[in-house]
Amino acid sequence: MKTDNITLKFQDGFQGTLESPTAKINIGKTDNGIQPYHMLYGALGSCFYATFLSVSEKMRLSFSKAVVEISGTKREETPATLNHVKVELTVFNPSHQEKLIKAAQNGAKFCSIFETISQVAEMELVVLFKEEA
Repeated sequence: MKTDNITLKFQDGFQGTLESPTAKINIGKTDNGIQPYHMLYGALGSCFYATFLSVSEKMRLSFSKAVVEISGTKREETPATLNHVKVELTVFNPSHQEKLIKAAQNGAKFCSIFETISQVAEMELVVLFKEEA
């Protein structure tokens, strides 16, 4: 099953653009250039959140908004692959905390990018809740 198609165009060293069917972003050492691990963590976070949202909707759970923060560390040896990735999900005004934790766990389990990265790195999922007016 084909996932998608993107094009990377470079000039003058590590300065370029990533063009997808729906957007274009600067990458590398250029104004507002996003770096490789930024893109990897962005892909992980958006895949995880989309999957979490789908699971939450099926479970008829609700919340007002969410924030996903991702950080990680790499090994010292070459190749310096990831060894630990932390995915922190903060859910605001949750309808049911325990069920939302389960939805987040399933979001991680069924997110293909989370699962792919877990083949080389220890994955940590943290779910936090905040009430907001």
